[in-house]
Amino acid sequence: MKQKIFFLLGAAIFGFGGAWVFSLTTKTHYDFKNELKLAENKFRTNSVSFQDESKTTEFADFVQASAMTTPSVVFVKTISEVRTSSPFWFFDYDPFGSIGQVSSTGSGVIMSKDGYIATNLHVVKDAIKIEVVLNNRKKVYPAKLIGSDPSTDLALIKIDMDNLPAIKTGNSDNLQIGEWVLAVGNPFNLTSTVTAGIVSAKGRNINIVHNQFPIESFIQTDAAINPGNSGGALVNTKGELVGINTAIMSQTGSYSGYGFAIPVNIVVKTVKDLIEFGEVQRGFTGMDVADIDYETQQKLKISFDNGVYVSNVLEDGPAFKAGIRAGDLIVGIQDRAVDTKSSYDEYLSYQRPGDKIKISYKRDGKIKDAVLVLINKQGNTELIKKTSIRSDELGADFSKVSKLEMQRYGIEYGVKVSEVRSGFIRRMGLSDDFIFVKFNGKECREPGDVIQWLSNANGRIQIEGISAEGQRKFYNFYGY
Repeated sequence: MKQKIFFLLGAAIFGFGGAWVFSLTTKTHYDFKNELKLAENKFRTNSVSFQDESKTTEFADFVQASAMTTPSVVFVKTISEVRTSSPFWFFDYDPFGSIGQVSSTGSGVIMSKDGYIATNLHVVKDAIKIEVVLNNRKKVYPAKLIGSDPSTDLALIKIDMDNLPAIKTGNSDNLQIGEWVLAVGNPFNLTSTVTAGIVSAKGRNINIVHNQFPIESFIQTDAAINPGNSGGALVNTKGELVGINTAIMSQTGSYSGYGFAIPVNIVVKTVKDLIEFGEVQRGFTGMDVADIDYETQQKLKISFDNGVYVSNVLEDGPAFKAGIRAGDLIVGIQDRAVDTKSSYDEYLSYQRPGDKIKISYKRDGKIKDAVLVLINKQGNTELIKKTSIRSDELGADFSKVSKLEMQRYGIEYGVKVSEVRSGFIRRMGLSDDFIFVKFNGKECREPGDVIQWLSNANGRIQIEGISAEGQRKFYNFYGY
């Protein structure tokens, strides 16, 4: 009997205890569900707030930046002449090939309200006709080539329009790796297309500019850039232009994750010079520099891997006069660190002849400073006005070769061609910056003489010259 009482008493205790634990568990479970519901409501509230205040978010910056910049990016259409080959050849020239026309497209950026538009040189190069379509307008506007800069692959065109939506320019020096950017352009003829990505790198040299004095310091981005984007805008989230989209790295010709843009600081300087002078005012130091690679380090027995190596110094040039010699290491310009040839070239591209700059260089383990006065291609400090002679018949402009080019290539005279368009020069296969040294054995000293010789050429033509890449060339052609 006593055992039964203890058993019933224990059962009661365990029963009440279980009920109490169950009630706690139920209450805890209920509280958890309640907390989950409260959190969900809070999330929804925050989501509404996020949508209401989207103007302050990164995504809203995309929207705002797109709205600000798409009206400033235009669709560029060109028509160029191409020569098809025939089975019959005279020396290096095919007189029986036919001439046809091809059309291509690209993009451009409105730089001023009165119709100046920046684009890539390769977009309008060789064009016999340039047309511009403004954003959301069906009307086509004829455009005129104002000037170009082969060393940066930039060109300036103009349409006769006023009150255009000029883009707001930023500062590419302030652009940070990892910063969001938008690519605005017309890929695959899809007008007003915007893609987003980040700045992947700065100061990239990808060796695509073939020129005596190339300047490559590209902004690399993973924003999708495709054929047709060339000449379009790379903008930050403030809607400011930070670069002109120029190239992609691809095995297929389409976007593969790497796009490259010319920094806007170079673009602005180039546009101003072309409008004011018709030619880019480039300041030269009178020395050549190269990146320091492992082979150079071993050859020079140096462990220093910052800066650039001075490979050549022209006698009586600014660098020579300032005491800089071949073998020195350039480590800074105007107290800005120089890490690569790209950064060196980019900073110099902002300067004009006559500007003074401070160069910091290292020799025998010691840092020294030198002040240089930059010169133009003719070897003086004057700003250069475009003095070339235009020949519509030959389809090119002709000018005397510069003093710096003569020193660089070891020649005493020459006539350079530029702005190659439809005409005999293009049919000969000669490109911008080709230098005529001899024509049928005669020295090419004056642009007028070369124009006359080419215009009156009959029969066999022998030309000795230097290509845009600096290589000595010999050609045999058959005249008109």
